[in-house]
Amino acid sequence: MTRTAISPRLAIRIFFNTAYYLYLMNTLSPNQPENSGSWPNGWRVSVVSETGSTNTDLLASAHGGAAHHSVLMAQFQSAGKGRLDRTWVAEPGSNLLVSLLFRFDSTITRPTHQFTQMVGMAAALASEQLVAVKPEMKWPNDLLIDGKKVSGILAQGAADFVVVGIGVNVGWAPPDAVSLNNASRNAQTTPTDLLRAMLGHIDVLEALDPAQLHARYVSQLMTLGQEVRVEMAMEVVTGRASNVLMDGRLEVVDGIGKTHQIDTGDVVHLRAQ
Repeated sequence: MTRTAISPRLAIRIFFNTAYYLYLMNTLSPNQPENSGSWPNGWRVSVVSETGSTNTDLLASAHGGAAHHSVLMAQFQSAGKGRLDRTWVAEPGSNLLVSLLFRFDSTITRPTHQFTQMVGMAAALASEQLVAVKPEMKWPNDLLIDGKKVSGILAQGAADFVVVGIGVNVGWAPPDAVSLNNASRNAQTTPTDLLRAMLGHIDVLEALDPAQLHARYVSQLMTLGQEVRVEMAMEVVTGRASNVLMDGRLEVVDGIGKTHQIDTGDVVHLRAQ
């Protein structure tokens, strides 16, 4: 039995802290990539040894004018963020801790939650490419291997951009989760190699129109067809996950045939079908 909690639309939160932004403008410059020749064309990747949160840093830089496809990767985060204000913990240098900036005027117009979907799908594809293990995607964008979490995503943004942060357990995982290298019998990878492969897959996915990307996402989602329990603030819904709408909401059909459209909730997979 596994759990996740998300609001595909409400997770896109507007964030801006003026004092911190002014500090970042003097200390961080995602427009100046590190080892730019090793990254796919058009991606501006900066790597730092330690920060509080890559999402916080890149949000501040985005407000200051950082370019589309700016990326901030950290070897360690002291205040990594997950959904619902949860923390994301990783041993230094062991896992992929990265945030990616998408500017809406520099890419195909699409619902904002689709950027989280493409990043999640890219991580799964890159994992399969590098270690021959493809995680399953759980609504809306958690990645699982044998029912254990290997990756999580948090998106935050403003009117003209979104920053998508993703953590992937590459070489280390807490007891209730799994890492790619532990799950693979034939290959090992590194956070840097995983990010490089992910960026290539994002380029392919980002070229799809919204309908095409939605179809690709739905085809990869393990949640559909499963019996689930969705725990929300004022009610609990149990039934079969039947569909995901273009706006990201999960449709669940209960025992009397009523369809519930789930925007925000804690989803528990009860059993596979």
